[in-house]
Amino acid sequence: MPDVSYKRNKKSRAAAFFLTAFFIAIPCVFSLAAEPHVRTPFVSGSFYPADPKELESMLDGFFSKVPEQKPLDGKLVALIAPHAGYVYSGQTAAYAYQLLAGSHYDTVVLIGPYHRAFFPGASIWRSGAWKTPLGDVAIDEELAGAIVKENKDFEFTDDAHLAEHSLEVQIPFLQRSLKSFKLVPILVSDPSPENYERLARAILKNSEGKNALIIASTDMSHYYTDETARKMDRLTLDLLEKKDSKGLLREMELKNSELCGEAAVLTVLEIAKLMGKPEVQFLHYSNSADSTGDKTRVVGYGALAIYQKGDNQPAMGQKGLNAAQEKELLRIARQTVESYVKSGQAPDIRVSDPILKEDRGVFVTLKKQGELRGCIGTILPKEPLYLAVRNMAVESATQDPRFSPVRPYELDHLKVEISVLSLPQRIQNSDQIEMGRDGVIVKKDGHSGVFLPKVATETGWAKEEFLNELCSQKAGLPSDCWKDPATELYTFTAQEFGE
Repeated sequence: MPDVSYKRNKKSRAAAFFLTAFFIAIPCVFSLAAEPHVRTPFVSGSFYPADPKELESMLDGFFSKVPEQKPLDGKLVALIAPHAGYVYSGQTAAYAYQLLAGSHYDTVVLIGPYHRAFFPGASIWRSGAWKTPLGDVAIDEELAGAIVKENKDFEFTDDAHLAEHSLEVQIPFLQRSLKSFKLVPILVSDPSPENYERLARAILKNSEGKNALIIASTDMSHYYTDETARKMDRLTLDLLEKKDSKGLLREMELKNSELCGEAAVLTVLEIAKLMGKPEVQFLHYSNSADSTGDKTRVVGYGALAIYQKGDNQPAMGQKGLNAAQEKELLRIARQTVESYVKSGQAPDIRVSDPILKEDRGVFVTLKKQGELRGCIGTILPKEPLYLAVRNMAVESATQDPRFSPVRPYELDHLKVEISVLSLPQRIQNSDQIEMGRDGVIVKKDGHSGVFLPKVATETGWAKEEFLNELCSQKAGLPSDCWKDPATELYTFTAQEFGE
């Protein structure tokens, strides 16, 4: 990884800005986008595997090694994650992305450093998509365009992104952690308070009303001995946990602390402060010596979470599942459906993972060529998760009253989806419901109905239509019963995943 510290005197800034302009003026330097508005991978095959299956296996391996983490005492606002080659920093990054298990975000705003040179303002990729071996992620063009309009320095050329790795390496982790999301990629290099404060205000102002996650991409100290690096990085982590932006700037000026993504981190801290009640939780630290054994010249990597204290979404109540656990549950469901449809017998399932033995509510959904073929589940936890998946797989295949039982010839055309539920929580009114995040239960006069969170995203219904359909279609009640103070409303979250 290059040393990206820089001089803040005017001559150095001017020279760096000229260097940036020079790079961008030469088309052959940035000739990596094969399609208009589609940013193709630059470091796949070097920083991480280019083969999708190998990449998924590597990511799943990282997630499987993350131990159970202390739940955040509030709503997750942002993550700070490293951006080196996965063999060096991937395990530390997994500690950050594991927090996203079971979450939904409309948009992820990725902020990282441009390593080649200094430039003022921000470079924001505004349209199209970013491609990785795991597929394309669409740009949130509305949000990106709105941020650009806030300041003339926020429209630096997109070409800066094409040969920069700091944002690219975060996206496969996101694709493995979240079911769907849009992206706003932002490169910054100016850590002055004037710059990061105006960028933070622009992001916060224009993301109002969106369910957005902010991620700062940064590595820590570069090319010191292991002992020196750990001392410097401990100071940096302490300052971050204290949310001390001024102290961080001071210690970096004194060369006691290093972050190549300093401007990105300061922007994210400022966003959290503007939102109010920010807390920073340390998640993991490592350096390159942990993977190479060479303690003479190391690079440091840290993972942290920023959250709003006391403003949490409904908690899962248990730890979210990692990618390996999701894969195992899908295998159980698939094996069960095939066995029961062919023989009338459910397989004998055994697991060793303690998380899969926790009692959880779960729904198993079967789809045939994209159309619903069966969906049955249980809201409240009544049995171990792996057994609940097996039993609900049988029910979905054979007992959904809307469909005839699945036949053997249909098996090759079925896709399995699973929703693992949190404990329902009573809410006072519909204003507390966040569409796409919350499943909803309605109860009145002995009638009840439930919609999973994905119903909102799959149908595109607005909240009022969603609730009207829940009352009438699922509970057999008047469509506007949700407005009645006597009606009970409950919300829950769901970790949703499928084949």
